[in-house]
Amino acid sequence: MKIKKVYNNNVLLAENDQHLEIVVMGKGLAFQKKAGEEVESTKVEKTFILEKKEWSHQFQKLLNEIPVQYFEIAGEIIQRAQSVLRAKLSSYLYLTLTDHINYAISRHRQGLDIQNALIWEIRKFYKKEFQIGLEALDIIQNQSGERLTEDEAGFIAVHLVNARIDGQGMHQTIKMTEMVHDILNIVKYYYKMNLDENSLNYERFVTHLRFFAQRLFYHEVPCSDDDFLFAQVKRKYAKAFDCMNKIKGYLHNTFGSEISKDEQVYLTIHIHRVAERK
Repeated sequence: MKIKKVYNNNVLLAENDQHLEIVVMGKGLAFQKKAGEEVESTKVEKTFILEKKEWSHQFQKLLNEIPVQYFEIAGEIIQRAQSVLRAKLSSYLYLTLTDHINYAISRHRQGLDIQNALIWEIRKFYKKEFQIGLEALDIIQNQSGERLTEDEAGFIAVHLVNARIDGQGMHQTIKMTEMVHDILNIVKYYYKMNLDENSLNYERFVTHLRFFAQRLFYHEVPCSDDDFLFAQVKRKYAKAFDCMNKIKGYLHNTFGSEISKDEQVYLTIHIHRVAERK
């Protein structure tokens, strides 16, 4: 690998044999080094590939604003995620997760922790990602001294989920987007009303649908169906449940997909919240 740019004594930008830009980190790795020289492989501790040219500029901007320590924290979390999930994660995650960690720690120090409105769903439907999020809290505490809330474990899990979505290809992303759009239209036409796109319930619903579509395309079906809760929701939110059945039929006819009782419960609750204005 040849050095393209030196950021500081511990971080540099290099180019590999495939002409891909790689961020390389290591203590004293870039000390008194210049562009064009070879990277000392014995000093390399962490690397990640910048798959798009514009990411190099974004990385440099972040590096000017954020301590290198936070990149190292993000790198450790991502390394753990890759070993547990055994999935390809977009390298853009290094940038987004580092930025989030910086923002989260800054808010926490000011006493401005944010509640995660989808924490229950994340914990239930993305158990592995949420567990990694909890482990990430330990990593952050060990390296920064700050103990963030479990809500942040949920936010970190969302970053991991989104990083997996990025790697699945444009065709599937388009299909998932169409699915979300169609489901929103089913709700709108069933209730004969425009949904309030500025409401928190709408934002929660759309976020849930994005996760829902991802689970459906990855064939990740929850297996802990709760018959009692299903019966209660069906009785209490009868109209929303009927609307959910329209969506269920659409998914079966369009994608050949069946959804679990857990998924039906959460869809029904979200439909009720976004459509019932009292």
